Amino acid sequence: MQPPIYTGTWGHGTCHIQGIAIDERKGYIYYSFTTKLIKSTLDGKIVGSVDGLMGHLGCIAFNGEDGRVYGSLEYKHDVIGRNILNSLDRDMELEDAFYIAIFDVDKIDHMDMDAERDGIMTSVYLKAVVDDYRGVGVDRRGETVDHRYGCSGIDGITFGPMFGEAADSRKYLFVCYGIYGDLTRDDNDHQIMLCYDTDGWNQYETPLSQAAMHKNGPENPTEKFFVFTGNTTWGVQNLEYDPYKQAYLMAVYYGKKEKYPNYDLYAVDQRVAPKVQALQGLREEGKVLSLLQEGRLHEPTGVRGWRFPHGATGLYACGNGRYYISENHMTQSGQCGLIYRYVWDDKHAFVLED
Repeated sequence: MQPPIYTGTWGHGTCHIQGIAIDERKGYIYYSFTTKLIKSTLDGKIVGSVDGLMGHLGCIAFNGEDGRVYGSLEYKHDVIGRNILNSLDRDMELEDAFYIAIFDVDKIDHMDMDAERDGIMTSVYLKAVVDDYRGVGVDRRGETVDHRYGCSGIDGITFGPMFGEAADSRKYLFVCYGIYGDLTRDDNDHQIMLCYDTDGWNQYETPLSQAAMHKNGPENPTEKFFVFTGNTTWGVQNLEYDPYKQAYLMAVYYGKKEKYPNYDLYAVDQRVAPKVQALQGLREEGKVLSLLQEGRLHEPTGVRGWRFPHGATGLYACGNGRYYISENHMTQSGQCGLIYRYVWDDKHAFVLED
């Protein structure tokens, strides 16, 4: 087994490792630790960090076309938002807002750089997510409940080709919702994936002021897709396009609804175009994506996936059947991560690389 990459200890309380992104050409790996971004070499030498965030920086992705790291960034007043502010010992009110944070990682060259003041980070506002977060759904009794589709914000993020198009076609930004694990409703049983064409996003990119949240961003996504998996706890934690499987891998915290298989990992087949159809548990139609026809089949629901305990705190596909996958650990000093190397295995999804 290859020795893991040690992230260093950065998180405290609920601020654990959330995602990883890798620039293989330059030999850097990036870690999201909820309120900060860490830059490291692939042999574990820490280069620098970006601090000062009071929201939830989740899954991150390296964009090879512009050399920057993109991440999901959310500000909200639910249990996650309150826990983050408590962990930072900050007593303030922040507006509900959801952004794509964009880091100019070539500028990260020392510790404790400031996300607002050091010219490291810009952000793009996602109005569609705010609309669903503030929207309403219906529970099993027919009563109105908060958050359309159970939307709790955003987390999983990656770049990849459009569904049904050639694997080497142009790349889009895909962003998955966080989903509340509410067991009293059936309108939260899909994973929801927004697709954005980031060409021309320079018109929206704005430095973030957490004291005065901006709303510069596209009115709507390029596409909105639905993936039927059954409810999961907090939706897609890490989303990663895998050229080797031609699939979008979705690592989750497994759900609690007993009628579903509640896998830890799902894969969405990129080769299959979406189909417009009625959405289970909802009174509407949507563009539905197909799960890859691999992994365990849960015959009552038709849902396929794998039981694999890692990946929800960091998953990177090298493209040749090799992967870097994070394991979160708690030490006496706080939260840290170990990044192990894996290879694809049809039965188990991943096995440790020799």
